[in-house]
Amino acid sequence: MAKAEKPVCHLMGMPEGPLLSKQGDVIIGGAFSIHSKINQPPMTFMEKPEPITCSSINFREFRFAQTMIFAIEEINNSSSLLPNVSIGYKIYDSCGSTLLSIRLAMALMNGQDLTVGESCTGQSAVHAIIGESESSSSIVLSRTTGPFKIPVISHFATCACLSNRKEFPSFFRTIPSDYYQSRALAKLVKHFGWTWVGTVRSDNDYGNNGMTTFVEAAKREGICIEYSEAIQRTNSHERIASVVEIIRMGTARVLVAFLAQSEMEVLLEEAILQNVTGLQWIGSESWITARHLATRRTARIISGAIGFTIRRSKIPGLKDYLLKVNPLKNISSSILREFWETAFQCQLPEKGNAKSMRLCSGSEDLTELKNPYTDVSELRISNNVYKAVYTVAHAMQNLLECTDGQYPTEGRECILKDSRGPGQVLHYLQEVNFTMPSGEKVYFDQDGNPAARYELVNWQKNAAEDTVFVTVGEYDATLPEGKQFAMNNVNIVWAGNNNSKPSSVCSESCLPGYRQAVIRGRPVCCFSCVKCAEGEVSSKMDSTECTTCPLEYWSNKDHSGCIQKRMEFLSFTENMGIILTTFSLAGACFTIIVAVVFTCFIDTPLVKASNTELSFLLLFSLTLCFLCSLTFIGQPSDWSCRLRHTAFGITFALCLSCILSKTMTVVMAFKASVPGAGVPQCSLPLQRLSVLCCTLLQVIICALWIALAPPVPYKNMTNFTDKIILECDLGSAVGFWAVLGYIGLLAALCFILAFLARELPDNFNEAKFITFSMLIFCAVWITFIPAYVSSPGKFTVAVEIFAMLASSFGLLFCIFLPKCYIILFKPDKNTKKHVMGKAHMKSL
Repeated sequence: MAKAEKPVCHLMGMPEGPLLSKQGDVIIGGAFSIHSKINQPPMTFMEKPEPITCSSINFREFRFAQTMIFAIEEINNSSSLLPNVSIGYKIYDSCGSTLLSIRLAMALMNGQDLTVGESCTGQSAVHAIIGESESSSSIVLSRTTGPFKIPVISHFATCACLSNRKEFPSFFRTIPSDYYQSRALAKLVKHFGWTWVGTVRSDNDYGNNGMTTFVEAAKREGICIEYSEAIQRTNSHERIASVVEIIRMGTARVLVAFLAQSEMEVLLEEAILQNVTGLQWIGSESWITARHLATRRTARIISGAIGFTIRRSKIPGLKDYLLKVNPLKNISSSILREFWETAFQCQLPEKGNAKSMRLCSGSEDLTELKNPYTDVSELRISNNVYKAVYTVAHAMQNLLECTDGQYPTEGRECILKDSRGPGQVLHYLQEVNFTMPSGEKVYFDQDGNPAARYELVNWQKNAAEDTVFVTVGEYDATLPEGKQFAMNNVNIVWAGNNNSKPSSVCSESCLPGYRQAVIRGRPVCCFSCVKCAEGEVSSKMDSTECTTCPLEYWSNKDHSGCIQKRMEFLSFTENMGIILTTFSLAGACFTIIVAVVFTCFIDTPLVKASNTELSFLLLFSLTLCFLCSLTFIGQPSDWSCRLRHTAFGITFALCLSCILSKTMTVVMAFKASVPGAGVPQCSLPLQRLSVLCCTLLQVIICALWIALAPPVPYKNMTNFTDKIILECDLGSAVGFWAVLGYIGLLAALCFILAFLARELPDNFNEAKFITFSMLIFCAVWITFIPAYVSSPGKFTVAVEIFAMLASSFGLLFCIFLPKCYIILFKPDKNTKKHVMGKAHMKSL
């Protein structure tokens, strides 16, 4: 029986060969977009498709590939890192195509062997892969190699989606995630006060994910987006032109361009054609330091651009290494040949050369070139490639030390002692932590990301009118919130090489004293400014709402701040206070003058007939009535509030008690049974007693009021919104109305008794004058009640003073003015005969 054949796995199709390669004990794969264009043959579905070809060499990506080789050679020559272990490399070109990324991924895993061997299982051709430069290509590469635990370390793929450890368990990168850059860009826009921006992005994983994060962060910062467009470098000219037209017609003066370099190039070309000037460009790290974009041709379009990029670095010896690259050293390398011919615009000699192009000798000097390959002034992404190679070397070092028994240290454990496959490299990559010769620390977090630190660069012109990238700020995501973003003391050049910062808002800022009112159907950044209502203020620009002033404060004239409310009370210095004070003092003076007149003519019949003692007591009480009104003027205090109401009650009770006693005396005198008899001798003590008792009762009422619930100063803030009325709170309304009621009772008794005595002799009819005075007194105080209740603010006090003065003047003029007139101007009538004339006639 024939022996069964062992299974052999055959490679389907032709193997992909690397552009640059070298054998070694450890092989590191490289994936770069060395060409930027692909020429895809037509698909006829009738025959096997022709292979995809690439064109248009990308000098910057070629520098990345050479930086990787330089780092590998540097490690191979090192005696401290991986001694006695040589590192080889296999570098492939993806041409920026996800399709080719799959092919190179398969090539890096399978190698170039047509058969695997006796078993269909085997070890990958590489231990780790450096690349890709684009997020979409990196996603394809990581998805393909992930199941085989082949680590991928990208130097330029920033899509935050690649941090998903479930989908990309073997992905690492030496450039920060867009999770941080997008938020940094939002904070940058907010820092400069721009709330109305336009956005354009690459229509791929890099642009779409980065812009999504930016939009979310911008919304939290209060930034609105006028338009958001997406482009691809493969879009038609009409599509690119329409996007640029939208940008040109937009009202936003700030444009956030989250673009890969290739998309930025085609967008910028169209922007030049349409002459899109005056825009402030905000760039992502992909293109913001791309020197080949910063030409004098593009300066008028994109001058003053600003954006975040990773920190620059220096790689000693790299420039010399790059300048030593020569196709004659490796004649079989097609990429070196293409690089040389493209750089010097010539053709290296070989069979069948076309004579239309000048020939290269191979000895041309690279130092004479000025292109992205020889430009090492901004080693940012190249440094990421450099670090990526060193991270693989340090992971291999730890792995080899573990398998040789020299490891673990610091409590670490070896996982497998007998394997050096990619899975083991993956494990040790996660634990890498070392310091580069430049002093930069290299480590990964749990998602394979490095620490997020950025420089904020600004496109400025130097003395030679060339564009330079000036660092004007920093962003460090490892710092606490609020301290992450910091500006340097460097002047920024803005769009159009201006020194003044452009403004980009949908609506002009609302001044203090106004609030923003959202316009229906428009973004929140588009608003109208509405003045704050009375009593409300906004102290800052662009306030979204007005705040109400505290109870004792009111808004100022422009509603930008709260000021203390105006205190209102009846003052001695204002016109009304002066008038009332004048009338009060005038009334007191008139009363004193009457008292003087009565004193001078005290022995005359008219004065004697008026009951001298009661008349002087009445004049004294009237003087107090006039003067007590002064206690109602001025700022209320504890003593003035208590004094004004008690003085008012007691003085008017004394005054009315005197009138009541006087009326009773008159009635008793003229109702006596014996004609011609005088006032009974017992009437004088009776008069005094009646005055004392009537007044004492009011004193008791006032004392109880003061003792139980006295009037106190009170700030009335309910009747008026813009001022505080300083008034006396009654304390007890019952006490106040008891005082007024008692005065009203005395006035009513006086009026009744005087009315009963209205038929007394004409020559001495004092009862008529008392009746008339009581009529005025009652009328004044009856009208006082509604006026008092309805009068606002200080007019309440003025009405009360007016009632007091009017009633006092009524009593003074009605009772004493006729007598003074007779005494002073009609002395012939001031005789006993005239005073008692008609009474004698009646008695006869």
